[in-house]
Amino acid sequence: MTALIAADGLQVRAEGRLLVDVPALEVAPGEVLVILGPTGAGKSTLLQALGLLRKPSAGCIRWLGEALPWPAPLAARRRMAMVFQDPLLFGGTVRENVTYGLRLRGLPGPEIAERAGSVMAMLHIDHLADRTAATLSGGEAQRTALARALAVAPDLLLLDEPLANLDAPIRERLVPDLKAALRALKLTCVFVTHHQREALALADRIAVLHQGRLEQVDAPGTVFRRPATTFVARFVGTPNLWPGRIVGRNGALAEVAVAGLHLFAVSALPVDAEVQVCLRPEAVALGTATGPNSWEATVGAVQDQGSTLRFHLDGPLPLKALGLPSDPRLQGLAPGQRITVTIAPEHLHLIAEGAAQAAPSLDPAVQSANSEG
Repeated sequence: MTALIAADGLQVRAEGRLLVDVPALEVAPGEVLVILGPTGAGKSTLLQALGLLRKPSAGCIRWLGEALPWPAPLAARRRMAMVFQDPLLFGGTVRENVTYGLRLRGLPGPEIAERAGSVMAMLHIDHLADRTAATLSGGEAQRTALARALAVAPDLLLLDEPLANLDAPIRERLVPDLKAALRALKLTCVFVTHHQREALALADRIAVLHQGRLEQVDAPGTVFRRPATTFVARFVGTPNLWPGRIVGRNGALAEVAVAGLHLFAVSALPVDAEVQVCLRPEAVALGTATGPNSWEATVGAVQDQGSTLRFHLDGPLPLKALGLPSDPRLQGLAPGQRITVTIAPEHLHLIAEGAAQAAPSLDPAVQSANSEG
């Protein structure tokens, strides 16, 4: 399938500094691609290039396989809609804001009313249609900005951290509504965020950007459970990372020497490979001994987080683990007590040492130049 939009050998420079260097990135028709990364990674710069708002210093943006010239023709820009952190509403009513793009395109009145009413209902602002923009809360204003973009049925929707300025409860209510609207309208979307929960909730694929370069582009579950680099592992909240070396193989299993233990992991990496051993805290089984990767650990600390218990465990491998308060094996577990730790080989992920370090900075000033994200 031909990508709807693609970056091909894309570089973006500013004042002689290389801000973004993306050899290849494609977005398929109907896909929601989330660009995820820390502040200063170049996310907004990349989005602006994809949105034909920023001139590439090298390479090009392709639309359905065809390279777009610079400046891009108006017809190409009209295929896209963009929403920013600031909703940028006009002074009229919600309805007037939502219908603005439709009126600009000269659509018939009944079609304007039908399309505007549909997207306002999707985003639960139809009851606000006659309210003026100045009277809206932050969440209502951003829903209005999103509805305005959705109403024109763009071929490509570009969202530059549109939820970043909203309080967490408002953001959490808006994310599922936005996801449902994107699915209902079958829109292609590129969404920029530094919030991992937003990325997991919305993405078909996640592109992790760091210092202007792509570290990994994969399905959400792959990014979070099988990170390609230690930067990705740390960024997505993997607390258990240890250096190790593969000392043997048994079929699909690699035997890894790590901190005096020999553990088995599902991996195709060869013997003698230096690796980082990566383990999600929820993948640690506590109180059972049913596999080759088992040992005794001492509870160092227990944190009750309501729906989960977080354990800090001391032993040959100091590690962090999560458990459920309803698990009878964990009830009453206190610091100083001993417990069996077991890790299934398929839950241990090995990152080859050559990929273990994040990409070097493109320029010492990249992060400050990319301070918009």
